[in-house]
Amino acid sequence: MKATFTLLTLGSLFSLTVSLGQPKLPNILLLCVDDLRPELACYGKDYIHSPHIDQLAEKGSLFRKHYVNAPSCGPSRYTLLTGRYGPVSNNALFQRAEQYNKNPHQIPPTMSEWFRQHGYTTVSVGKVSHHPGGWGGADWGDVDQVEIPNAWNEQLMPVGTWKHPRGAMHGLANGEIRTVAGEMEVYQSVAGPDTLYPDGLIVSEGLNQLKQLASDKKPFMLAIGLIKPHLPFGAPKKYLDLYQDTKLPPIHHPDQPQHKTTWHKSGEFMKYNRWGRDPREDEAFAQDVRVYYAAFVSYTDHHVGLILNELKKLNIDETTIVVLWGDHGWHLGEHAIWGKHSLFEEALHAPLMIAYPGNKKSGKPIDEIVETLDVFPTLCELAGIAIPDFTQGKSLLPLLEKQDKSKHAAIAYKGKAKTIRTEQYRLILHQDGFVELYDHESNEKETKNIAQNKPDVVKKLKELMAVKLQKR
Repeated sequence: MKATFTLLTLGSLFSLTVSLGQPKLPNILLLCVDDLRPELACYGKDYIHSPHIDQLAEKGSLFRKHYVNAPSCGPSRYTLLTGRYGPVSNNALFQRAEQYNKNPHQIPPTMSEWFRQHGYTTVSVGKVSHHPGGWGGADWGDVDQVEIPNAWNEQLMPVGTWKHPRGAMHGLANGEIRTVAGEMEVYQSVAGPDTLYPDGLIVSEGLNQLKQLASDKKPFMLAIGLIKPHLPFGAPKKYLDLYQDTKLPPIHHPDQPQHKTTWHKSGEFMKYNRWGRDPREDEAFAQDVRVYYAAFVSYTDHHVGLILNELKKLNIDETTIVVLWGDHGWHLGEHAIWGKHSLFEEALHAPLMIAYPGNKKSGKPIDEIVETLDVFPTLCELAGIAIPDFTQGKSLLPLLEKQDKSKHAAIAYKGKAKTIRTEQYRLILHQDGFVELYDHESNEKETKNIAQNKPDVVKKLKELMAVKLQKR
């Protein structure tokens, strides 16, 4: 398979061990967080307690305008792990696996497989692909149904009292498993240790794997996937206590759009037990939901801190690239939506930060638009290995080094619509031909469709979208 080769970037950035005249490849630590919008202090949300993630942003480079390529878990993780636009369903990686198992030589490798081919030990813990652990079957634990074949040396998902990965994915305290969503609380906070909820077990295993990998002479790619703040919301009470006296700012543009959009009825949220309350109509309940979401962000932040501290304690923080990535955004009442699955800004704007030792621009946020699609080629160039020609994103190293002055745009899609985001505009093109155009330099932003008033802009953005999607 053809590959585009690049110069060894990190040779000049790291003080690495030299063996047989060749620099040791840097390790890669990939932290994937489910349903995490940029609800972090480092993104300007000063009411959020996120000191550890903020510290990572200060050490590395924070991308203020990172957009995912799909507003749901499965297809978004597909683009992260393959570097390619892909199917729109949560089954996206399983669809690829079916094709791979039939014709493995005709399917481009995933990011982890590519790094394995270049000498890396690759390990995943928790929710890295759509299913925590990366298996199929009724309870997502059938090791004969692999979501990403040949990707990981090991793929692990501790389940504890939740019995199986499916149970842990939607688990609440003390092993409570979702059977009927309407009988499960939409949010909950129980006093006790971090292991009351599944992420405590995931991080414990992640730390164990980090210790083992650090003792090996081979470079590693370790991916740790945290489930919260995915529904149902659940975290130990000490994190909720952080927000006991917090006054949250008003919800921006809380009204339901009156024109055709990708608005939806927040079905994923509404199916849980809400005690008969609706945050779209009940302001006090909306406040409660937002406070609980904030608490679960702090629960995630604590776990990120544990991982970063272990990296430093093992004395490998100076030879490890760290990426923190949110798989999509999440509406907290904007456009009268509680959840993801739209093509509005709130569902597509997600955290991304990359820290690597020797980054002379560390602590300086990057304001250019970037896509999840870009992470794969970026890690290749940072590690000094070949960037494969099948990836459809582009390396962000020129942005990290402030050498890229070009304009960027981000694509995203769902079942019956697709969108492109530029510095000024968002265009949403529906399958039936209907068009939405929003001006982010206006006060109305994504509340006023100006498509009829800007036909030249619509035409230009349609053309740009077609060019970016031509390889899909």
